[in-house]
Amino acid sequence: MNIDSILQIITVVSAVLMVFAILLQQRGASLGAGFGSSGELYTTRRGLDKNLYEATIVMAVVFVLSILTGLLLPAFNL
Repeated sequence: MNIDSILQIITVVSAVLMVFAILLQQRGASLGAGFGSSGELYTTRRGLDKNLYEATIVMAVVFVLSILTGLLLPAFNL
């Protein structure tokens, strides 16, 4: 396996995991929030919700870095 195929695998796996992590996060907005009448209070993330949120950020960073590395890697192969 060369580095290009490893980067492609990392990109696809991080993208799929990030989609699942985003879909698992709860959203407290109701239908009324779409019309401007949201009565929500600001709450802090705790427990599993906080861990899932932080894992989503890490997966997004890995995804972006793998794409940028894949784009910049051919520039170094002179």
